[in-house]
Amino acid sequence: MDSFVDLLRQGQYRTAWLRFYRHRLFWPVAVLIALIIINVIHRASFVSLTMLNGHLYGSLIDILLHAAPLALVALGMTLVIATGGIDLSVGAVAAIAGAMACLHISKEADQNSGSGLVVALGLGVLVALGCGLWNGLLVAGLRIQPIIATLILMVAGRGVAQLITGGQIITINSTPYHAISGGFWLTLPIAIFIAATVLAVVGLVTRRTALGLIIESVGGNAEASRLAGIRSRRFILLVYVLCGLCAGIAGFMLTSDIQAADGNNAGLWIELDAILAVVIGGTPLTGGRFSIGGTVLGALIIQTLTTTVYALGVDPQTSLLFKAIVVIIVCLIQAPAFRARIAKATGFGRRRPPTTTESVSEGQKVEVAS
Repeated sequence: MDSFVDLLRQGQYRTAWLRFYRHRLFWPVAVLIALIIINVIHRASFVSLTMLNGHLYGSLIDILLHAAPLALVALGMTLVIATGGIDLSVGAVAAIAGAMACLHISKEADQNSGSGLVVALGLGVLVALGCGLWNGLLVAGLRIQPIIATLILMVAGRGVAQLITGGQIITINSTPYHAISGGFWLTLPIAIFIAATVLAVVGLVTRRTALGLIIESVGGNAEASRLAGIRSRRFILLVYVLCGLCAGIAGFMLTSDIQAADGNNAGLWIELDAILAVVIGGTPLTGGRFSIGGTVLGALIIQTLTTTVYALGVDPQTSLLFKAIVVIIVCLIQAPAFRARIAKATGFGRRRPPTTTESVSEGQKVEVAS
């Protein structure tokens, strides 16, 4: 099958456009561009970048920075959903990991020491992995429905975070820890590089090895995968552990940004935004396939939409309703059944009969194949 670029070179512009239009990432890209255009119309300086003290600043940089923790949480959620599960506890896990790291830093005599930061991050990662392992054991080991198994930690996890912080907001003054979200490297915020690195590693592992195919097969039919020799329980356990790890890293970003750990509010409702990002990115909630690139686009759309709501001065009481309406529209235009009805009503996107040249070429392909 000819690629999109090959079709353009051959002058088959309509066929190339239809192939691009039918791509699963077409509408997420189109919606993101539309949101940027709306912001530019409202404020022309939206896309402008400013260099100050060797650092880049601007609305686009802010969107990337604030979308980093959401993209990480959504990444872990993508792998879980691909297996046919779901994880509602990622917000609580982020709060627990951030609280553990901040608690250790607050107890250090020298809060700016690098060794103290390493130990704090290590403790946070351990508790995040432990939370993911707990969810995985409930789902894969005890066969509890994922929504119920993770709902347990979603509720209890906030209590655990409050126990770690003693029911108080732990404030710290650690320059190395603040650098996670407030530092810069190569003119860009370090949080962007952290998120990009994790996304790249997971993308390479899942698409350059058999892991991604196994995850999709388990999500498509776990029993058939087991009969084929795949230990589906182990891979279900693995994705929940990875999801916990991603949530823990996101928790570091959320707490380092404000230099404080709030067990009650850190990462609150981020699990809902993560699920929306995954769905907008084209990963079905039924499992069986996933798109990491689509999830990243979904996270950027959610964050850009949040920025747009604030920029347009939408009433805070109605901002969530405005956000929900936009998400519903995006999900509708992505749905194949909805697009098929629109195409049937308008005649747009229908396949045209093949020309004589195309028929001859197809006949030649069949003859060569035979």
